Amino acid sequence: MITAREALQRLQEGNRRFVSGTSRLDGLNHQSRRSALTEGQEPFAIILGCADSRVPAEIVFDQGLGDLFVIRIAGNIVAPSQIGSVEFAASRFGTPLVVVLGHTQCGAVHATLEELMRPSPTPQSRNLMSIVNRVRPSIETLMETDLRHDHDALVEHAIRANVRASANQLRHGSALIEELVDDGKLLIVGAEYSLETGMVDFFDGMPQD
Repeated sequence: MITAREALQRLQEGNRRFVSGTSRLDGLNHQSRRSALTEGQEPFAIILGCADSRVPAEIVFDQGLGDLFVIRIAGNIVAPSQIGSVEFAASRFGTPLVVVLGHTQCGAVHATLEELMRPSPTPQSRNLMSIVNRVRPSIETLMETDLRHDHDALVEHAIRANVRASANQLRHGSALIEELVDDGKLLIVGAEYSLETGMVDFFDGMPQD
């Protein structure tokens, strides 16, 4: 298995190919790859991303079958099932890198901000509110700053605050993950995908040179 730094570099290189339109996926032999993967898998990175249809991790990072262990949920939030999924991949496959991948114009963040600014008179679905309530703590404090007067800036900061909160929850959400991080066997970073440019900006928890 490659190191976390190597995994990160592989994702960055793949995203650059995606942005430049030089994806290598079309040239892969999916049939032979699919056959090889029936014996097992060794994903080199875990991606906890948003369920938004515009942010498919394999395409955004130009990776193929078996390369990524992808967990998708609205708002890239962290709940017990997501923690368990990360634990499973990290411990079972030795995957060294977790990327919490948010994105611009995130609907879950928008819904949370709307709820904070103008609570709906009609009760929202309990299931929908379970997502909003997990996003809420990371961005509530932003409403107490001058950002509340600049909606676009507020949304930008809220999206990144939500990514940071999810990454931090993963780092401290289980004894197993904490142990892997402390032993240098797992790196957890936060990133944001731009719907406008296709670029992924890694901004939280990056290793220091």
